[in-house]
Amino acid sequence: MSVLCLDIGSTWTKGALVSPAGDLLGTAQHPTTPPEVLRGIDAVANALGPADRTLACSSAGGGLRLAVVGQERLISAEAGYRVALSAGAKVVHVSAGPLDGAGIRALRAAAPDVVLLVGGTDGGDRSVLLHNARRIGANRIACPIVLAGNAEARPEALDLLTGRTVVPTANVLPDVGELAPGPARAAIRDVFLEHVIGGKGLSRGPKFRGLVRAVTPDAVLGGVSRLAAQDREGAVLVVDVGGATTDVYSAVSTVEGPERAVALPPDRRTVEGDLGMRWSAPGVVAEALAEKLIDKAEAAALGEEAAARVADVTWLPDDPTADLRLAGLAAVLAIRRHLRLVEGSLGPQGVGLLVLSGGVFRHAESTEDVERVLRADPVLRPILRNAAATVDRDYVLAPAGLLAEAGHTGAADRLLTSFPVTPPAPAAR
Repeated sequence: MSVLCLDIGSTWTKGALVSPAGDLLGTAQHPTTPPEVLRGIDAVANALGPADRTLACSSAGGGLRLAVVGQERLISAEAGYRVALSAGAKVVHVSAGPLDGAGIRALRAAAPDVVLLVGGTDGGDRSVLLHNARRIGANRIACPIVLAGNAEARPEALDLLTGRTVVPTANVLPDVGELAPGPARAAIRDVFLEHVIGGKGLSRGPKFRGLVRAVTPDAVLGGVSRLAAQDREGAVLVVDVGGATTDVYSAVSTVEGPERAVALPPDRRTVEGDLGMRWSAPGVVAEALAEKLIDKAEAAALGEEAAARVADVTWLPDDPTADLRLAGLAAVLAIRRHLRLVEGSLGPQGVGLLVLSGGVFRHAESTEDVERVLRADPVLRPILRNAAATVDRDYVLAPAGLLAEAGHTGAADRLLTSFPVTPPAPAAR
């Protein structure tokens, strides 16, 4: 049966129609249409024709806004921050220590979709976690709360949060120096799908909420994992520059002995909510200037371009030069941050395949200038020296992830074989 795979983004709704065998039958896109995104979804579906099944992912509405409330910044709050990044969230607030009146006001002003409440190792200090649970429960913090702190304090914390939507899960820091992000990451994803996506003002009825099966970064990571599991040397590195965020994914496939063994390291996804082509374009300019990737004169010129894109997020300029420059800067900045999170570890061979994704790359006649910027960056040069490069022109990574998650693994792998890959550029002299 044919499957329609949809990604409802903040700016565009994209679709791919896939045959039962995994052949790509067609693609289409339409501007996302809040306050009723079903109009854009229907436009894409009508353009592609009938399908037997529909699978969808979404990061519309600017993605998931998450606040982290922890105990001590370098331990609990940092652990929560890492969990949030790997869950595909945009971290809009981080606090550490006992919340006071000013802390509650700052938390409320950040307007999070979800609060990640952490603190203490299992069997360790309980006081800060319980104090913060009491303050959040007593104040007008109405968004869902993922409780991922000291397990022994959990029952009392739940009592203090009575009347709030709370999802308890395992401690992100069960012991000193031991980070366990998986359960909290899964809880954040479930909260997004169950409690948040329906409250974004994106659709009036329950159909949209029932349609979405995954957060877009989760779906893309699933596709990247399948891609890395194919016969490749070195890591797969994907940078997806969107309207609101720039997402980076990496996965490593290794060969041991006569049989192939696939190793897909955890926490290989980062989502940068201040780096994007439309909603977050000013963040690209500000960060590029701070990192000395551009000078003040170029920052002023790009700042005007960024402001125009924020004013009209669906605008498609006739000349793509500024868009490609912003995309190249966003990619460099996002990959640098990704490398910091994974401690620079992309396997002993570095990157074997670099994939550029996002509308700015798919519609460009050439991405050579962007690739040149990436390969010339002193931080990225060592890992990209031997990398082949490609563009996800048909946007198959998210559909492949959706197919794999739904059990259509053969179709997902077949879909990924459509990637056109260019040979590695000559090593820089």
